[in-house]
Amino acid sequence: MKLYFASCFGLLAAAAAKRVVVDWDISYITIDRDGHSLRRAISVNGKLPIPPIVATIGDTVELNVHNGLDKATTIHAHGLFQTNNTHMDGPAMITQCGIPPGDNFTYVYKLENRGSYWIHGHKAHEISDGLRAAFIINDKPDEQPYHYDEDYLLTFEEWFKEEFADRMYQTLNPKQSFPPPHGYASGLINGVNGNITQTLKFQPGKTYRIRLVNIGDLNSFQFSLPGHEMQVIEADGEYSVPYVTDGIDIAPAQRYSVLVKAHDTDALNYQFNATMHANFIPASPGLTPRVYTGNIEYNTNSPYQDTRAFYEKPDFKWLNDIEMEALDGQPAMIPTRNLYQDVGNKLYNTGQHLDHMNNITFALPKVPSLFTALSMGSLAMDPRVYGPQTNAVVLNYGEVVELTINSPAQLPHPIHRHGLTFQIVEYGPANSPFPVPEQFQNIPVRKALGAPMRRDTMSIPEYSYIKVRFRAASAINFLHCHYSVHAAIGMDMVFIEGPDVLQKTLLVPEEMYEMCRKQGIPTTGNAAGNRGFDFTGLPNAPALADQPNSGPPQNH
Repeated sequence: MKLYFASCFGLLAAAAAKRVVVDWDISYITIDRDGHSLRRAISVNGKLPIPPIVATIGDTVELNVHNGLDKATTIHAHGLFQTNNTHMDGPAMITQCGIPPGDNFTYVYKLENRGSYWIHGHKAHEISDGLRAAFIINDKPDEQPYHYDEDYLLTFEEWFKEEFADRMYQTLNPKQSFPPPHGYASGLINGVNGNITQTLKFQPGKTYRIRLVNIGDLNSFQFSLPGHEMQVIEADGEYSVPYVTDGIDIAPAQRYSVLVKAHDTDALNYQFNATMHANFIPASPGLTPRVYTGNIEYNTNSPYQDTRAFYEKPDFKWLNDIEMEALDGQPAMIPTRNLYQDVGNKLYNTGQHLDHMNNITFALPKVPSLFTALSMGSLAMDPRVYGPQTNAVVLNYGEVVELTINSPAQLPHPIHRHGLTFQIVEYGPANSPFPVPEQFQNIPVRKALGAPMRRDTMSIPEYSYIKVRFRAASAINFLHCHYSVHAAIGMDMVFIEGPDVLQKTLLVPEEMYEMCRKQGIPTTGNAAGNRGFDFTGLPNAPALADQPNSGPPQNH
C-alpha cells in the first residue's frame, strides 16, 4: 500500500523498519506560504511545510529534535497512545520542561495505535507559527480492516500574516477592546495556498483512502467530494463502521479517513471542495469563509462535472460523530465517577477577558505536573498539590469517568484529551445563564446508539454540552481547547491519573531532569517547588472581576 502526500513531497512508502529515526532541526525561516505575506515562521530542517512522519503500528519512532530557536520548545504527537510513556507526551510544564535553546532531545514513541495523527509544538503555541505536520501510522498488511488501492493525504491549516505572539498581545491587552478585531487567515492544503492544490489522480474501478487532517488551530474545514460516495471509516485514529456522508466539517485537530470508489469510466473529472470557516467570525466576502477546490482527475482530456446541483440538494448530509459506531463494537462503558466542567470567557480582575474551566483560568505550574506526581509521595493523590490554577483532577487508576463539558457560548470548542481516546455518548443543549439566540434554541438531545465512537478531539457545538467517557490510565493527561488562543488564555485542565501507580512504574530519563536544571526549573515538590501545601512563590491567581483576589492557597 502506498501513501501519497498530494503535494511536492511526491510518493512516500510506509516505513517497513521496526525502528524509524526522524531528525528535526527546528529553526526560524522567513517565508511567504500563502502568496500574500512574508513573515517569520518555524521550520524543520529549513523547510515548510514539514514532511509527514510515516510508520507502521508496532514500530518505534525516534524523533531527534535539535532546538535552534531562541526559546524552549517541546513536541506533542497528537493522538498517540502513551502507555507507560507519559513523559514523552510533550506539553511543556505538564509532562516535561522545554528543550532549551541549542539543546537536543530524543522523543521515543512506541506505536500502539494506527491511523491518521499529527505532531506539533506544545510550548508557547509554536504550532501556530508552523511547527506542525501529519503523522501517519499504517496497519500491518495482514491486519487492514478495509481494502483500498491507494492512500492520499490532505492536510488543512490556516495561515495568518502575524505571528502568534502579536495576535495574543491584542487579545490580552486590557486597554484594547475584547474580542480584538478579527484577523483573516489564508487556507493551506498540504502546506501550500489552497488555490493551487495538487491534482488527485483517480483510475476507474480503484478504491482510494483519503485522509483528512486539520492541523490548524482556529478554522474548521468543510470537505466534500461531489459525484462520489464518501464512506467514513476513521475518526482520530479509531476505525468506524462505514458511515456514508456528503460532507465533513473538520474542526482543528480532528482527522478522518474516507473510502472513495472511483467510477468505472473516465468520461468526467471532478472537484473536491474544502471551505475554511470559523462560524464565530462574521462572514466577509473574499475573507471568510474561503472556498478552496482541488481537482479529481480521471483523464486530462475529459470535462469537469457541474457540481451546483450537489450542493443544492435538500437532503445534503453532514457527518455527525454521535451517529458513528466503533468498528470493534466496544459498548458504552459504565461510569463510576461523574465530572462536570463549565467553559467560557469572563472578565477577571486583571482587566483581561480570560477563558476558564469551572471559573479557573489555567496557568502553568513552576514544577511540571508529572514531576510533582512522582515526588510528592502519598500527597500526589491530593489535587491541591498541583496548584490552584492547573484545575487538576486526580483519578484512580482504572476508574471509568463520565465527563460533561457545558459550553453556553456562541462558538464551538474543539477539546482534546491527551494520551488516550474517549467515547462520545451524548450531545444536548447547554445549561446557559445567558439568553440563547433563536437559531440555537430547541437543540435536541442526541445519544450514541450501539458502540459509541471513540476519538481524542471532541467538537462542542454552540450552546451545547457533550458527555464523553474514558478509563483512567497511569499518566498525566492534559485537556484543553485546541483553538490556540483559547488554550493560551486559560481553557485547560490536567487529569492526574493513577499517580500512585506512576510512582511504582515510570522511570523518567535523567536527561529530562537535566533539561529542567539548565533552565533553573525545580523538579520536585508541589506546583511551587515546595513541600506539602506551601505555595510560596506562585503568583496570585486572577479572580473574577466581581470577586476578591484570594491568592494561592495558604499553608496548611
